This record gives sequence, C-alpha cells and structure tokens, in this order.
Amino acid sequence: MSLAEHYPPDLLARWVSDARQKTFDLVADLSDEQMMGPALSIVNPPLWEIGHHAWFQSRWVLREACGQAPPREDEDALYDSIGIAHDTRWDLLLPSRAETLAYMAEVRDRVLDALSAPDVSEEVLYHVLYSTLHEDMHCEAHTYTRQTHGYPPPAFSDRVAASSPVPSEPAPGDAFVEGGTFWFGSREDEPFVFDNEKWAHPVALEPFEISRQTVTQAEYLAFVEDGGYARDELWCEEGRTWREQEDARHPVHWKQEGGWLRRHFDRWVDLEPDLPVIHVNWYEANAYCRWAGRRLPTEAEWEAAASTDSEDGHSESKPRFPWGDEVPSPDTANLDWGRMGCLEAEALPAGDSTVGCRQMIGNLWEWTSDAFCPFPAFTPDPYVEYSEPWFETRKSMRGGCWATRSRLIRTNYRNFQTPDRRDIWVGFRTCALQS
Repeated sequence: MSLAEHYPPDLLARWVSDARQKTFDLVADLSDEQMMGPALSIVNPPLWEIGHHAWFQSRWVLREACGQAPPREDEDALYDSIGIAHDTRWDLLLPSRAETLAYMAEVRDRVLDALSAPDVSEEVLYHVLYSTLHEDMHCEAHTYTRQTHGYPPPAFSDRVAASSPVPSEPAPGDAFVEGGTFWFGSREDEPFVFDNEKWAHPVALEPFEISRQTVTQAEYLAFVEDGGYARDELWCEEGRTWREQEDARHPVHWKQEGGWLRRHFDRWVDLEPDLPVIHVNWYEANAYCRWAGRRLPTEAEWEAAASTDSEDGHSESKPRFPWGDEVPSPDTANLDWGRMGCLEAEALPAGDSTVGCRQMIGNLWEWTSDAFCPFPAFTPDPYVEYSEPWFETRKSMRGGCWATRSRLIRTNYRNFQTPDRRDIWVGFRTCALQS
C-alpha cells in the first residue's frame, strides 16, 4: 500500500494545519518570561521548542523532499536539536515571539503549498507525515512542560469540553495470557511505522498474568505510607542513588498537608484514589513492584496483552488497537486532550483488549521492565537520530497518555525515556511473579 492510499494529501494538509494550531494554542497564554521558563534538564524553553517544530518540517519537507531554500538561513544554528546541546538552548539569541510565530506560519504555508501540487511524491508525503507526528510528540511535551512549571492547563481554540458521563466498570485482578510464539513489532505491510518498530519477529513467551488495570493512587499511597521510599531492599542500586540524590519520599507532585494532595498544573487537589498514579519514574515503579510482590511486564508481554487475538494469538497478524482495527474514539481511549487529565483506572471498558486489560491505549504511558533496544531487523529511517542514539540507555514505555494524539498511537508504538524521568504522564501496571 502506498502512502497516498492511506494518507492522501488533503488529509495530511488538515493534519499539518491542526498540529500547527495546537502548537500556537499551547503557548498563546504564556508570558514572555514563561516562554523561556527556568532551565531544567527535562524540558526545553517553549520559545525554542516551537521554533524547533517548524525547523524540523523545514529541514525534511521543504529542504530534503522539495529542494527549497530554507525560510531562515540561520534555522540550523537556532533549532537543530542534535547540533545544539540541551543546556545551551536558554542562552541562544532566539528570535522574538512574533518572529518565531511568523517563521512557523511561513513553514506551514509552504508545506501546504507542496501538498497542493499535482502528483505529490511519496517522499513529500512521507516527510510531511513524519514531521506532523513529530510535532504531535512535541505538543504532548509542551503539555507536560506546563505541568512541570506549574502553569495553567492549556486552552485549545477548537476544544469543546467533554460533558458526557464516562463509562466505567470494575476490572479487578489479573488477565491471563497464554504462552507461545508472539509476533513482536510491526508488519512490513503497515503503511507507516517508526524505525524502532521494524520488524515483527517471533519471540517465545511463557504464560503470564498481568493486571487488568494500572496501579492507582490509593494502591501507590499504601506503598508510600508503608515506608516504601526508605526501604533499601526495595530499590535497585541505580534507584537508591537516584532516590538519595533527589531526597525522594513520594511522587514528585504530591505533598502532605493534613491529607495528601496532588498538583494538577497550577492547582492542588486531593488525591483521587481511583485514578492511576502518574509522574512516577521507572525506579519508583520497580520499587513498588518489589514491595507488592509483583513485577513490571516485559515490553513483549505488554504488547501481547494489548494485541493478542484469542482466535489468532500466535499469528503475525495483530489488531492495531486492543479493541480491534477501528480508530480510537472517546468511548475506547482517553487521547487528544479530550478530558484534560486522566480518567479512573476502571473507565472505558469498551477499549479492553481481548484478554481483558483496560486502557492499554491512552490515559497514561506505562513503563515496561525492558531497556529500549533495536529489533533484529532494525534499520534507521532518514531521521537517523530518532531511535538509534538512544538504544540501551532508555527504558521502554507503551500505550500513550491523555495528551497523545490518536493519529500517532497504536499498540506497536514504542516510546522511551531515561528511568529517572517522572515529568511525563507515566505510570504502570504489574505482572504476577512466575512460579
């Protein structure tokens, strides 16, 4: 299948405009001071990052695929994320907000012009799609940057507040997944995949049991109040070092003032016992599992629980989503900023996987036990720096969160972060220890 069959130019044009408008909305209410923000190792200055969105599109669509001159001669010196060390991005002589927004608009308009040309090449379509999904990833990053800095939640120009009740029903206990040969990764007939998904290959899985729901705030609070952060035997060596350096005693956005509170953007709310615990890093998730007598799922186990069809469980063919091949909807997954936060861990039963696991797409990212590694047939995409430099140094995450775009996420999509990161909307589910 060609890209044009699955991603025609008119669809991509709508996505380009939509992604750019989301970027504009995410910074529209920020002051000039907030557009830079404090220098932190886990985020970028928003003013730099929005320029980077346009630079990436200019670099790959306009310059690489269309052979055009860059809109700005200095765009590489300003926005190339590989060439510019992270810690120096606050020291750059960045264009003003008005200049940056004008640059972004010009790049968008030139990309739209390229899509309106007759006989748009597959190369142009590929790089337009890739750069749009890249912007989607950064829009999610802008959202958790606002959380990190304690800014108000974003307001989107096209968003209608959700008002319908959220379907919910208990999903206690574990789901059982049969062992055997599982085809891990994406098939070669997929119209578009990222390089780290290449390609589906057989792995042998032992039978396992995995929790139907993610760990909740109430469950994690029991770990905190049982002294989990002070018990060395629960923490791996790297986790103990991180815990001591950070003086960590509870999740990053929690505090105790009489009762326990959690910061949601710019306001403090009471802990929500039935909502999933979020903003916990891999070390914290792993320590909880040791305390609970459980373990994190491997990446292959997570994907098997999300995509195994009970009638075809050992086939190379897998559904694109836990519930089948239908695109996500508000009834199956919490995505696209639809609810502006996490839903209860037992919400959206219509999105259950075949084996009975809930919310494996959307709501919150989920840690797996594995390091982020290449698959046997890995070959890098044109944007070589997307995956290859990070193998073995990150932990794999799966599933997407409430700020992830539905056009980006699938059960095969692989995300990855260093194990100390807890600014992301990430939590975890657990597996039973195998006897």
